[in-house]
Amino acid sequence: MKSKSSDVACDTVHSAIQDTLYVVNGKWKLLILSILVNGGTKRFGELSRESGISPRILSKELHELEMNQLVNRKVCDTKPVTVEYSSTEYAGTLKEVIDAMIRWGQNHKKKIIGQ
Repeated sequence: MKSKSSDVACDTVHSAIQDTLYVVNGKWKLLILSILVNGGTKRFGELSRESGISPRILSKELHELEMNQLVNRKVCDTKPVTVEYSSTEYAGTLKEVIDAMIRWGQNHKKKIIGQ
């Protein structure tokens, strides 16, 4: 028989996971964060090339990450205007999770292809 306190704890855990996934969910957000957290500041074009994300989708994803205070956007006073993106200090709190996901993905690929 389950106790009421374990049900509450379970609901809290599920809620926390859902909240996290709401912020980083999607095909591209974790990839973008991985590039910025591990690779430093990137110009928009660099980020698009490195990630393989189309400019339209990248712009949308960056805007959402900026709204969630995970990405800083800096417009540089150059001709033509350039825009640089960097991870925030707050995004750095995800580094351990991102790096763990990278390791897991590398190990999983090895396991599946039989190396």
